[in-house]
Amino acid sequence: MRIRRTVRCALAAGCTAVLVSSGCARFNDAQSEPFTTNPELRPQPSSTPPPPPPLPPTPFPKACPAPGVMQGCLESTSGLIMGMDSKTALVAERTTGAVKEISISAEPKVKMVIPVDPAGDGGLMDIVLSPTYSQDRLMYAYISTPTDNRVIRIADGDVPKDILTGIPKGATGNTGALIFTSPTTLVVMTGDAGNPAMAADPNSLAGKVLRIEQPTTIGQAPPTTALTGVGSGGGMCIDPVDGSLYIVDRTPGADRLQRITKKSEISTVWTWPDKPGVAGCAAMDGTVLVNLINTKLTVAVRLAASTGAVTGEPDVVRKDTHAHAWALRMSPDGNVWGATVNRTAGDAEKLDDVVFPLFPQGGGFPRNSDDKT
Repeated sequence: MRIRRTVRCALAAGCTAVLVSSGCARFNDAQSEPFTTNPELRPQPSSTPPPPPPLPPTPFPKACPAPGVMQGCLESTSGLIMGMDSKTALVAERTTGAVKEISISAEPKVKMVIPVDPAGDGGLMDIVLSPTYSQDRLMYAYISTPTDNRVIRIADGDVPKDILTGIPKGATGNTGALIFTSPTTLVVMTGDAGNPAMAADPNSLAGKVLRIEQPTTIGQAPPTTALTGVGSGGGMCIDPVDGSLYIVDRTPGADRLQRITKKSEISTVWTWPDKPGVAGCAAMDGTVLVNLINTKLTVAVRLAASTGAVTGEPDVVRKDTHAHAWALRMSPDGNVWGATVNRTAGDAEKLDDVVFPLFPQGGGFPRNSDDKT
């Protein structure tokens, strides 16, 4: 794998709450207990965590053959949200629009189904919970419709509300991501819709990192642009130690990892000229984990605390296990989890799509070490 460093550079259609029609989410009425979690805006564990909770010898659903996973027999996944107990999660299926509640000790439940257009690389591309989810029960989703890509807000049992519409849609380059960087700021990463010129166009919503303030309100202010020239996602993650936002995307020339600091300083951290297919990321204390779809790897990119410079070649921390992984998320106990896209990445007949612990023997997030240069 050839790797190169670079230098720093300064729906709301009308419907009932239960029956599905175009533009409406379908909820599981049999669900009696709400999913209990909070978003990632929380302190991370400072000590080495124990191994992930014991996984069932036969995963759920019981018909699934994949060992060592929280959940198997999924369609191709996208967003992943870990529960506060580190034993449950919400996982989104990109091609079906389903959001499923999964657990190490129970059969999966379909929380809702959001109508989406999964053509190309579109569909249900990401989900995130409101920072005040325990009070407002709001979920946000980044989706494709037949005419555009958009951000919607969904309250339990209610119809979706449009938050941001008209994001250009293409045959490719639709994939994007969502993340809250503060209790009132939702950040949206949009793909370039297969047209890099739109990513450079300040009048287009394509190929941007956008900030939406107060997304829980109706008629919120227009989004502001934090970054232009974004290719196809990729993903975003926050280092909870210093608040840096990392953006992973694919461009015609290279895959790359970029950083926006709390002071809005933008830099390119790393590039992959061989374009291994960067996907989701997770960050902690100067180390950024990045999934590489094409090469079935997860790598750790490490930054020096004093300078922010990369300290050496990325370390491979996962090779081949569960094959093509997209999402990466840390659970509250400090363990790291991934979710796969084998059904749409070429291994559908050989491998399930699953949610799995990245480090099943424990140890949690691989912490930064001394400068390796």
